[in-house]
Amino acid sequence: MNAQPQPADAGAPASPARRPRVMVLFGGRSGEHAISCATAGGVLRALDRDRYDVLAVGITPEGHWVLADDDPDRWSIAEGRLPQVEDAQAHVQLPQSSSDREVHLVQNGDVPLPLGEVDVVFPLLHGPFGEDGTLQGMLELADVRYVGDGVLASAVGMDKHMMKLVFAGQGLPVGPFVVLLPGAYDRDPEAQTERVRALGLPVFVKPARAGSSLGITRVDDLADLPAAIAEAQCHDPKIVVEAAIVGREIECGVLGGHHGERARASLPGEIVVDAGKHAFYDFEAKYLDEAAVRLACPADLPEDVTQRVREIAVQAFEALGCEGLARVDVFVTPDDEVIVNEINTMPGFTPFSMYPRMWEATGLTYPELVDELVRLALERPTGLR
Repeated sequence: MNAQPQPADAGAPASPARRPRVMVLFGGRSGEHAISCATAGGVLRALDRDRYDVLAVGITPEGHWVLADDDPDRWSIAEGRLPQVEDAQAHVQLPQSSSDREVHLVQNGDVPLPLGEVDVVFPLLHGPFGEDGTLQGMLELADVRYVGDGVLASAVGMDKHMMKLVFAGQGLPVGPFVVLLPGAYDRDPEAQTERVRALGLPVFVKPARAGSSLGITRVDDLADLPAAIAEAQCHDPKIVVEAAIVGREIECGVLGGHHGERARASLPGEIVVDAGKHAFYDFEAKYLDEAAVRLACPADLPEDVTQRVREIAVQAFEALGCEGLARVDVFVTPDDEVIVNEINTMPGFTPFSMYPRMWEATGLTYPELVDELVRLALERPTGLR
């Protein structure tokens, strides 16, 4: 019997499958640019290079996309120095159609230089122009998979006004607040001051669409309200004023939410601020004055309260239609009532941030957490789902 003809490569070892390529995207145009860079440093260090190819791309404060240094140390906050993405002559361009996976480098009108295909983007941008649904919409248009929440959840989660309306509409407990729409205070300061007065003092004046405690002022005397509003308006023309809630500041991480499976919640953590140094958990306390803050994880709460915090965190995640990850911040009052403060759809993500620390306490290491988020994103299609 004649032997059957064999293919030319018969007996040769199979070529290894291509590793998924992850674009770590960070920086951005918001006031949280430096925090985004620090977050990227942690993720760049944690990504398993045996499992993934990595492309680091930074967005400058002016909005230019550039190839970035893949060295995690380059992006750390050290001795009060805040990292920043610098512009370059060549800019990175996403795929231009759903049939294209190639990322290109474009310079001075020259022929674009291909940088290879990208399978998933890990968008580590905080604040407007990144965490607010704008970037997510851009990636959806390019048909590029990405880590984290979609367009609607990101947009609603960024806007404290809309976020609170959705939470309240879903029956979640939310503290008293008023919204000062753009120009409202300038048109009638007396009427808007009366609305704030009805909340009682103290109040917290916040930009509606900013994070990392930027532009937030605690007001104990209504005479200080105009200055607090002016400070918030430096970040956003729309302002939320919240009544102070007496209670412990508790946070809870939520993860998953794909393929019809319910998301799961981490053990809660607690932020304890040295009241002698900071009136509340402001930007400096978060990032520049580590001695003023203690992060307790897991939080020392009764078991039934812990379970209530975890359940409400998942309910808040589901109310906004979140996917992938979010951190839910709540207050636990002296009588153990749980009140939702806000949700962060791209929480601080350095190894020392509360979100990874809460998952570490729950049994998921930082590299495992990063890996799960990438894997979830690779499994999730773009478009309606």
